[in-house]
Amino acid sequence: MARTREIDPVEELLAYASPGSPMVWLRRGDGMIGIGEALRLGFGGRDVWSPPPGSPSPSPADAWRLFSREAEIDDPVGLPGTGLVAFGSFAFDERSRASSRLIVPETVIGRHGDRFWMTRIGVDEEPTDAVLEPAAFGPYWSATIGPGALDPAGYQDAVRGALGTLADGEVSKVVIARDLEGTIPAGADLRRLARALADGYPDTWAFAVDGLIGASPETLVTVSDGIAAARVLAGTTPRGADPDADAEAAIALSTSAKDLDEHQYAVQSVLASLRPHTSALSAGEQPFALKLPNVWHLATDVAADVAPGTSALDLVEALHPTAAVAGTPTDAALGVIRRLEPFDRGRYAGPVGWIDAAGDGEWAIALRCAQIDVDPRGDAKDADRIRVSAFAGAGIVAGSDPESELVETRVKFRPIIDALA
Repeated sequence: MARTREIDPVEELLAYASPGSPMVWLRRGDGMIGIGEALRLGFGGRDVWSPPPGSPSPSPADAWRLFSREAEIDDPVGLPGTGLVAFGSFAFDERSRASSRLIVPETVIGRHGDRFWMTRIGVDEEPTDAVLEPAAFGPYWSATIGPGALDPAGYQDAVRGALGTLADGEVSKVVIARDLEGTIPAGADLRRLARALADGYPDTWAFAVDGLIGASPETLVTVSDGIAAARVLAGTTPRGADPDADAEAAIALSTSAKDLDEHQYAVQSVLASLRPHTSALSAGEQPFALKLPNVWHLATDVAADVAPGTSALDLVEALHPTAAVAGTPTDAALGVIRRLEPFDRGRYAGPVGWIDAAGDGEWAIALRCAQIDVDPRGDAKDADRIRVSAFAGAGIVAGSDPESELVETRVKFRPIIDALA
């Protein structure tokens, strides 16, 4: 049972989220936060959802259809994100030890423009009527963080290895990431991390799902009332130090043959993946320069009509992983990534977002993010510090320079490193 009602304006949605495990989806002040957990569906990794006896293991899209088909929904509000919803975050690689998960909260508080709502959800029981109060934010904290399994020198070696696979014709593009590892204080109020990202990067999707917290500039796919939209980002350069240098950086990016080739691979990957599931598919003829606080990206918007019965999760499955975060051809690029990256990406560069009972939803690629885990030295309640890992990658194509790609990862690390600090 999911019951949605309009409520009075809420000063700050994040104040209602869990300090230790926030569930968040925000952009420019709109979005929603989840409280509690009514249901969790796990797929792959160490957390596999068991279907009913005698049934084959469904995909996340089919599992959600099975669950939501039987749901009783009372939703007179009818805004995006009202009614029955699940927050989700999926592993980048199907071979990952990380689990892909859909989490149905017990309560959702949301905002769309000047309208606010609350949804109460119960599974096999009536929705909770517990009174919710905003919680004061805990003290500021900072992370201790440094090189991970792939340090700067190792990363440049990995880029050289990737260039070798391009020269051999194994791939046309491959995205190579590097990692940072560190710790944060046990009991840290993680809403502060989500708030720093949401405030500092308001044009991105600020998200927090099951310990994965970030601010992604890249929409994987949004589905609403039969219309799908995606924004492809590939090709990056740092912002200039002053207005003239900034304008020159944008022009240089927009005319860079290397970056335009990288971008075109990503656009064609998205179009090819969407084509079987959509009609009236269209994309901008030329990429535009997208300005973020720390970088310029080459961007192309894609739109399409969704085939009947197709949900946002169907399109997520079809699209992921895009050439923007893996490479092309996809299978070959994944093979190169597995050989050259000495770590499991977990849910970094995987899909993150939400879906409703009708199959509509918003999904981004989990970039500019940190994965926060229990320190292996003890349980969460006993550990003094909690482990945190962050990743950033760059697309390697013919003409890529290892040192320049390293600089690109440093720029991409900036949002999450600044927020952790």
